Amino acid sequence: MTLMKRELINYDIFPKVIPVGKEVTITIKPMGGHAAFRVGTEYTIAICTTTEGNPNTYPHRKNYATYQMTPAENGGFVITHTFEKESEYYIRVLENGKRQLQLSVYAVEADLVGRYPYIGDMHMHSTCSDGKEHPFVVAANYRKAGYDFMAITDHRRYYPSLDTRDFYAPLGLDVKFYPGEEVHLPGNDIHIVNFAGDYSVNGIWEESMQCKDCGTDKARRSLNGECPETISTEQYCAEVRALAETLDIPENVEKFPYAACVWICNHIKKGGGLSIFAHPYWISDVYQVPEDFTAHMFKTHPFDAFEVFGGLTYFQQNGYQVQTYHDWRAQGVTVPVVGNTDTHGSTAYNGDWHSARSMVLAHANTRDEIVGAVKDFYNVAIQDIKEHVEVLGSLRMMKYCWFLYEHYIPLHDEVCFEEGRLMKEYACGDAEAGEELCRIGKRMEKLRKKYFLFE
Repeated sequence: MTLMKRELINYDIFPKVIPVGKEVTITIKPMGGHAAFRVGTEYTIAICTTTEGNPNTYPHRKNYATYQMTPAENGGFVITHTFEKESEYYIRVLENGKRQLQLSVYAVEADLVGRYPYIGDMHMHSTCSDGKEHPFVVAANYRKAGYDFMAITDHRRYYPSLDTRDFYAPLGLDVKFYPGEEVHLPGNDIHIVNFAGDYSVNGIWEESMQCKDCGTDKARRSLNGECPETISTEQYCAEVRALAETLDIPENVEKFPYAACVWICNHIKKGGGLSIFAHPYWISDVYQVPEDFTAHMFKTHPFDAFEVFGGLTYFQQNGYQVQTYHDWRAQGVTVPVVGNTDTHGSTAYNGDWHSARSMVLAHANTRDEIVGAVKDFYNVAIQDIKEHVEVLGSLRMMKYCWFLYEHYIPLHDEVCFEEGRLMKEYACGDAEAGEELCRIGKRMEKLRKKYFLFE
């Protein structure tokens, strides 16, 4: 769970996110009598942007407003104000010029209005491949940690993600479980993640573990019973070689593996999913992907998103991937980035279990909204290692999402914690836990409506 800021323990402020240019009413509510301001005493409420400089030096920017107010009967304040610029704003309560409290809200431009933050993971493993917990328990543990969406993406297998989705479907939970897999096909060791695609790319190859475990039944190889027919190794290789002949592949890049990456990404896109280029600087023996190969992947970017933060916490992996992203941006190549745990153990006993995630700003927690928001750069990747947190994306997204991380996500995580605890009990056979989940299932929706003034 994200650590709660001290002032948020004692005070609630809502809404936290408001549209630019609209007169709104902000409520500051003390959370207990110990935090109440003295009724009948006059206080100054000061509102200032964080982006326009010190008002003493830059007074012409109109970045500072004050109101003289006395508290309401509950010891809090109700403030009406129009926020003119997209920014985080400090709301300060002063008595005789001395600051007593500082809270924050954020005003957003029209394109962000209606986009809610969803925390998610697009790359996860369970005991169906090389993870440590059953997929239903992995899902419960990550909901408990504050995740709004996820996909179990076991190596070579798609069906665990379907099983997880189907298992929790009767409860009507706010958290969403999308289909997914990590794709491994002959002649290619580049790891490509299929997030939320309608069908299994592994399952097209008739000798895959997907097919060995479940057969070729389309109901087990797809979300809706529709997917390509299976093909043999020879047919697959022939298709990849034919595709390679149509691609401009330099001499220093292996033709078949690169064409296989393109073939895989094309199928993921055909299925409506997000194709993710995962951890090229993972040290599996040496760096997993040759640097010339990674360079060509960025030049052509057949994938939809780059896993810039990806599970393991040693510097070379994520540090080098971040710099790769920056180097290519400097050359004019900009690709969406995501953060994923690549979890192989969903408890604190696995040191990397909560090291990365994505915050996606989408109109709803649906496949098309999440995938579309990432492709349109309405997201950030988050890395969280031993209390050191950083986010990566455009500067605009970083500033807004950092505000959300500090001022909204801790409250969000408290709701998730209880749901995740009950989900694990339900996964372990407790029917009453399922009934309780149905009873409390609207809490997250209420939280969003309270803190985001979008309606």
